[in-house]
Amino acid sequence: MDLRGKTALVTGGAHRVGGAIVFALARAGANVAINYNASAAEAKDTVALIQQAGGQAIAIQADVGNAAEANALVQTTAKHFGSIDLLVNNASTYTKTPLPFSEAVWRRTMDVILDGAFHCANAAAPHMQTAGAGVIINIADLHALRPSTSFMAHGVAKAGLLALTEHLAVAFAPLIRVNAVIPGPVLPPERLDPEAVRRIAERTLLKRWGTPEDVAAAVLFLAASDYITGESLVVDGGERWVH
Repeated sequence: MDLRGKTALVTGGAHRVGGAIVFALARAGANVAINYNASAAEAKDTVALIQQAGGQAIAIQADVGNAAEANALVQTTAKHFGSIDLLVNNASTYTKTPLPFSEAVWRRTMDVILDGAFHCANAAAPHMQTAGAGVIINIADLHALRPSTSFMAHGVAKAGLLALTEHLAVAFAPLIRVNAVIPGPVLPPERLDPEAVRRIAERTLLKRWGTPEDVAAAVLFLAASDYITGESLVVDGGERWVH
């Protein structure tokens, strides 16, 4: 897909990895709808930066874990720009869940990561089918492949996202391609101390952290690669091979 003049919707796109994806898509010529839930200031700043650079962007508040809000998000995007060609399901939670943890935390994690991706894809697909083409890219992470006692709910939701990727690729073929990106250590959480950051870098084959821009580059690659669907691209510096 040539992104010039196309419309991309990025959930959780106000800042951090989502922000890097938004900026990369805008630089590639896409009109970008930036979804946020609570990060209104960050979303506003991201829109302003894109517009200052000559791009087209809007910010839309929605809790994608709510089916009605997710549907309204997609319809607003399509109405504003006239189409929706690329959907990046990036919205996520990252709550520690050592057992036992509350059902409310489990439900919220599933709502945002897994149900949110389904709601948005389900709403965007008719627009893409009418247009005759479309791309959906889901952002997972290594917790989907490597179980964690500390982030069980998150890992299960991300694993479900990879399964959803494959099922949607089959269901939406041949007009809509669906793929996933699986980032590893690309942006340290604010809670990590320098020693923990160093240890995580040593846990990769490349002995360093990646960047949000590495994830954005993978999104651009999958958006452009018209003969790839149903696949998951790992961007982790080889961390999964280190035991």
